[in-house]
Amino acid sequence: MKVFFSRHELKLKKKRTIAAIICMVCVFGIYWVMTRPEKVEPEIPTVVLEPAMKDDVEIYGEYVGRIRAQQFVEVHARVEGYLENMLFEEGTYVNKNQVLFVINRDQYAAKADKARAQLEKDKAQALKAERDLERIRPLTEQNAASQLDLDNAIAAYESAVATVAMSEADLAQAELELGYTLVRSPLSGRISERNVDLGTLVGPGNKSLLATIVKSDTVLVDFTMTALEYLKSKERNVNLGQQDSTRSWQPNVTITLPDNSVFSEKGYVDFAEPQVDPKTGTFSVRAEMPNPDQVLLPGQFTKVRLLLDVREGAVVVPMKAVTIEKGGAYIYLMRKDNTVEKRFIELGPEVGNNVVVERGLAAGEMVVVEGFHKLTPGIRIRPVSQDSIRAASQENK
Repeated sequence: MKVFFSRHELKLKKKRTIAAIICMVCVFGIYWVMTRPEKVEPEIPTVVLEPAMKDDVEIYGEYVGRIRAQQFVEVHARVEGYLENMLFEEGTYVNKNQVLFVINRDQYAAKADKARAQLEKDKAQALKAERDLERIRPLTEQNAASQLDLDNAIAAYESAVATVAMSEADLAQAELELGYTLVRSPLSGRISERNVDLGTLVGPGNKSLLATIVKSDTVLVDFTMTALEYLKSKERNVNLGQQDSTRSWQPNVTITLPDNSVFSEKGYVDFAEPQVDPKTGTFSVRAEMPNPDQVLLPGQFTKVRLLLDVREGAVVVPMKAVTIEKGGAYIYLMRKDNTVEKRFIELGPEVGNNVVVERGLAAGEMVVVEGFHKLTPGIRIRPVSQDSIRAASQENK
């Protein structure tokens, strides 16, 4: 074994060692270059944007209401007698003062004739007493008749005049009772079926209710509101039951029919109870509703929608764009450099799928409505509009 090397051999060995190291470095360098992971550019999230809109927002309250007739009148017999005739068809429309029933008139006609004859008799007696007084007065002045005779003549005349007045009252009463034998409609409306049959003895002390009449071309809608809603309406300067000509709108009422269709006519609140029921914490409200085609039936329950306020020029955003947490509600906005900003806002009332923003947002600012769950403040985004998404879906179809 050779222990010592010459200078030439040492120099050659050194060169071989350096070459081997260089080769190893090159191999490792090539391996690192070929196997190193490629630099991945961060993905820019795509979000859907909508501008914050300014609109006149109508705020409604929904309640359960009950329909009742504007007028409901019972028709009674005011004099006693046998019911002779019925001059209407049950369930039809009758006019005011239309004759509905006829009660036997004979006894009342005879009573009126008797009172009329008695009145004529008393008038004749009064005329005689007046003539006697006219004859005796000058005789008394000439001392041809005593003062007693004059006093008796005056008393007889005044008594006769009083008797005439009584007879006139008796005749008026008799004619009034005779008029009551023709039972007339006190108002225009739809009449019910008759409550008694012809030939029945009707009147005070007997069956007096003959029918009922309902005036329903205009109906009343009754519903209740809470005391809190009343206070909120006062905050909006809305006095329920009073019309305010300074406003461009009034608290109108729409109702939903049993088939879930909306009644074509609108009503207006014309009365609000001035006190709250301590048992329920509510107070009664009444609206007047036109009912020209008799679609609404008295006694019917319905859904009532009351216009409580109109927020003119309110800023609204879709409710789906808002995130509500313990610290408050916030949304994401796009800045001019396509980065996002997380902004806390103060919410107002919800209207359909939108919500009113009281503070923290101006009309026209671009709000992220979809895709905000993957965002962090300051991140760059790729915005698209809802219209472009709809157009793309139409092309795919």
